[in-house]
Amino acid sequence: MARRKLVYEGKAKILYEGTEPGTLIQYFKDDATAFNAEKKDVIDGKGVLNNRLSEFFMLGLQRIGVPTHFIKRINMREQLIRQVEIIPLEVIVRNFAAGTMAKRLGMEEGTPLPRPIVEFSYKDDSLGDPLVPEEYIIAFNWASQQDLDDIVALALRVNDFMAGVMHGVGIKLIDFKIEIGRVWDNEYMRLVVADEISPDSCRLWDIETGRKLDKDVFRRDLGDLADAYTEVAKRLGVLPQNAPPASKPTLIN
Repeated sequence: MARRKLVYEGKAKILYEGTEPGTLIQYFKDDATAFNAEKKDVIDGKGVLNNRLSEFFMLGLQRIGVPTHFIKRINMREQLIRQVEIIPLEVIVRNFAAGTMAKRLGMEEGTPLPRPIVEFSYKDDSLGDPLVPEEYIIAFNWASQQDLDDIVALALRVNDFMAGVMHGVGIKLIDFKIEIGRVWDNEYMRLVVADEISPDSCRLWDIETGRKLDKDVFRRDLGDLADAYTEVAKRLGVLPQNAPPASKPTLIN
């Protein structure tokens, strides 16, 4: 498919003008970044895996009635998505203490939380994506109170779905982050899950061994990131179980 006008390039994805009004083509890059892009590398095949895994999760959410921006996968690295107005927040759902939360509170990583906790961070790499309370979000008009209530409800539904799917393949969903976008149908506005859902945006631990199967492998130099993501794809049936670790995996359509 011939590419159209470049709309936006981020750390892990590129957005191009879509084939129809109100659509975009989302291209998944092989770039890996951590610590607000202070650590960088190129992991051959990562974009292919994330494209297919994000498709898997977005379609699963749509089947249970959670609206997303996803329309269809176009090829190995691209998917057609609905153009949305991104709310400038990362919505973080935590089931176990890990990462910055464990550091902030002096908790051991992997400690179960009494209930899923939803946090918000302001999307700005130059500021380190700082955590923000709901009062800030409302005061600065990033979202209304009703929006926040709806976002939390959406995030918890995503968590229920993701946690169940992962548990079924022997993976513990430690935490994840999503982005939410606004779309309009005439005068009616609704919120949808946008961006991506992949091991780039989740913490995933093997239930039996505690092996990390997410971007912490790259952050903490724990091994080969492509191998970890390939393992997730195999367990979910996105890749055949007998597929060898490869930089450019063959996907099941």
